[in-house]
Amino acid sequence: MMALRILVPVLCALALWQAAILAWDVPPYILPGPLRVARTFWSNRGLILDNALVTIVEVIAGIVLGAALGWISAVTLAISPAARLALRPMLVFSQALPVFALAPILTLWLGYGMASKIAMALLIIYFPITSAFYDALMRTPPESLALARVMGASRARAMWHIRIPAALPGFLSGLKLAAVYAPIGAIIGEWVGASKGLGYLMLLANGRAKIDLMFAALLVLAIFTLALHRAVDRGADAILERRGT
Repeated sequence: MMALRILVPVLCALALWQAAILAWDVPPYILPGPLRVARTFWSNRGLILDNALVTIVEVIAGIVLGAALGWISAVTLAISPAARLALRPMLVFSQALPVFALAPILTLWLGYGMASKIAMALLIIYFPITSAFYDALMRTPPESLALARVMGASRARAMWHIRIPAALPGFLSGLKLAAVYAPIGAIIGEWVGASKGLGYLMLLANGRAKIDLMFAALLVLAIFTLALHRAVDRGADAILERRGT
């Protein structure tokens, strides 16, 4: 039923897209129709999927590293007042800089390989995960913490057994945002400098006026992003449901 609710609007949108192409006779170098894009994808499926695999690895690696770093940073901030005093202003200041502006610097430092794209994906999701998890940690019910103190629990045990489980929904909310933002970071990194990936393929296709190939790569990226967000969303719901039982 869920798949049907998603499939019907997509098919309607594709039908309207094709109808607009036919009605206004839009040149394919301006806007190719979905049938032309589908044919281009099929004839170039090896090239597109090969580049898509590179982008997928970059995105997943960025999410894993960003989630781990965000988890550690949020717990550190929640535990240590000194860390909050030193690091929180730095975190806020980091958001005053456009993350995309760092892409050329990361490419210069880390090269044209995967490392600079993984770093971009990590940077773009680090703050949302850290912020969401830290806010949730600081909203632990006071009565739970008071009970832990009465029972003689150390700060570390209270953090592990009370604060982190209570804040898990906040961390998972940040992770859901990361599933949407991480592909953006990887693609921006590929646009700045890369030898493979969907972003690189889009630039290559645009430079050679192969707009249908660019649209095919863009649609593959959109499908991957939707699938990734769906997978993270379902995984988060499963974790929360298991906690509730």
